Amino acid sequence: MFAPGSIDLSGKVCLVTGAAGGIGQSTIEHFEELGAIVYATDKDMISSISYNYKKFDLLAEDELSSCLNWISEIRPDVLFNNAAIFDMGSVLDANLQSFDKLFGLNVRAFYAIMQACAKSMVAEEKPGSIINVASQAGHRGEALVAHYCATKAAVISYTQSAALALAPNKIRVNAISPGVIDTPMWEHVDKLFAKFEKKEIGQKKREVGKAVPLGFMGRPKDVARAALFLASDQSEYITAQTICVDGGNVLR
Repeated sequence: MFAPGSIDLSGKVCLVTGAAGGIGQSTIEHFEELGAIVYATDKDMISSISYNYKKFDLLAEDELSSCLNWISEIRPDVLFNNAAIFDMGSVLDANLQSFDKLFGLNVRAFYAIMQACAKSMVAEEKPGSIINVASQAGHRGEALVAHYCATKAAVISYTQSAALALAPNKIRVNAISPGVIDTPMWEHVDKLFAKFEKKEIGQKKREVGKAVPLGFMGRPKDVARAALFLASDQSEYITAQTICVDGGNVLR
């Protein structure tokens, strides 16, 4: 007889990157609430924290290297690979400086951290879960978000490749594609849309919320709940998948 179990992360070492943002903070809170030992990093310092935190600017080569060494020390069971930045510019005006910055963090550093965690899990000979944060932008191009869309498409592709490579080691690799999530980053995004689309501040945010099939923007906890599932044994037969947490924006 089937008896559904509850999600339990007791004793699991979980690493969260991009910890200072709304999604990162919410995921940390959910992980800790279910017993995880949380390590976290961001380029900004965070005050009043209860978890193990280190500041790294992953676009700086020496700091990325230090972060990778740190990962080998903490030996995570779960990675929530969330650090990313956003910028705008169409194919006609998105410059190579923006390209280097977005690909430097969203793809290069993302890959290096995923690889370091995977190597640690293999060395420890224990199953693990890697959760990469993609975006609905990774499923389709957008006129004003060329570089960002491309970086998140790369996240989805690397997730699939890594999942197949690590399956023999019982390491699951999945991605979460958030849609429009009401986080502090959206204030920055809204200002960029106001500039490029000549809208009033706050107008784009209202529009995208109404355009979601469910009728409203998501919350950081919506993404965190999906991360809990993927981090836990409840998803032990799921790998190489991208779960869309977007209110119905992307149909797959």
